[in-house]
Amino acid sequence: MTQSTIELAYRESGGLRVALLWSKGDPTLKVTVFDTSTDDSFELEAVENQALDVFYHPYAYAGSRGAGRN
Repeated sequence: MTQSTIELAYRESGGLRVALLWSKGDPTLKVTVFDTSTDDSFELEAVENQALDVFYHPYAYAGSRGAGRN
């Protein structure tokens, strides 16, 4: 996370770490997901009116957007 990125929300449960991030200087919201049990991760862009829904249900959005895992 850079200095121009602000963490708006964070949760951790069952080995999943999920963060909602905002980049200063542009309206970009991102949700990052890291699974500590598999070392899989992915990132999704989120529009403002859906950001919390993406934060709480990232796998539902990842499937519909074809998010690649790292």
